[in-house]
Amino acid sequence: MKTKLLFTILTALFYVTAFGQPSRTDVMVVGSDHLSQLYKKDNPNTDVLTSTRQQEIIRFTTSLAQYKPDMLVVESLPEKQSEIDSLYRLYVQDKLNLMTLPDGRSEIFQLAFRLGKQFQLSKIYCVNAPGGTSQGILRNGNNIELYQNATMELRKVVSEKMAALQNGTLSLHDYLVAINQPQIYNLIYRLRYITPARVTNGKFIKPDNMVDTAFVNPKYIGAELISIFKNRDYKIYSNIVVQAMQVKPKRIMVLFGAAHIGSLNNIFADDPEYRVVQASKYLKR
Repeated sequence: MKTKLLFTILTALFYVTAFGQPSRTDVMVVGSDHLSQLYKKDNPNTDVLTSTRQQEIIRFTTSLAQYKPDMLVVESLPEKQSEIDSLYRLYVQDKLNLMTLPDGRSEIFQLAFRLGKQFQLSKIYCVNAPGGTSQGILRNGNNIELYQNATMELRKVVSEKMAALQNGTLSLHDYLVAINQPQIYNLIYRLRYITPARVTNGKFIKPDNMVDTAFVNPKYIGAELISIFKNRDYKIYSNIVVQAMQVKPKRIMVLFGAAHIGSLNNIFADDPEYRVVQASKYLKR
């Protein structure tokens, strides 16, 4: 009797596992530097509009295209959606000149629009959220040297990549690929979301208006900084999943600043309706 009951339970569990769960949506977070901010007027190596950099962008998006996204979201506020919609319509009709468009160097136009047109996507979704702050507002407290050392370590890595891009020894393709490697974005993740928790009994220096200091506990000053960053990421995540409920995509591509890669990956990994795909799978060095 017990054997028969056990067999029945195992059979039921098998069918629930095999047939009862809905298929998960793939989500791939692609990190990018803010390309318009890279631009230095006196240095053509920083200009994504040059023919050389355009070819490198094509190479980068060609690699990303292997993922075949059917929904693409970008780091722009939802309030900008109508503006992005209008520009995207012009772009797919070959009526938008990025060479003369203000902020035409932006990764939204250079990467997202290019991929959206290739896959005939009807819309590029704006899912950014207000919030966040400067990492530099945390400058004191117990164990602050741990945070300062992590900051210097990241700056060293980033400055080396940036210098190589600026002097022409590193292509834009390789620069963007490097950003999306775990070795790089995990440095950023630890600096923003892990190391600050070890800093206590401090005070924010010149916090901006996005930081409500009335509710900041100095005892947990580092954790307070993490919560500011994480709060914004959860709002971004909310914007994405709410839009996805309407679109019902199979493969979402999230194009955001590299600082968000690790955090968004972790948030989506906790959501049973999603399966995280690492961008490094398609972006080889």
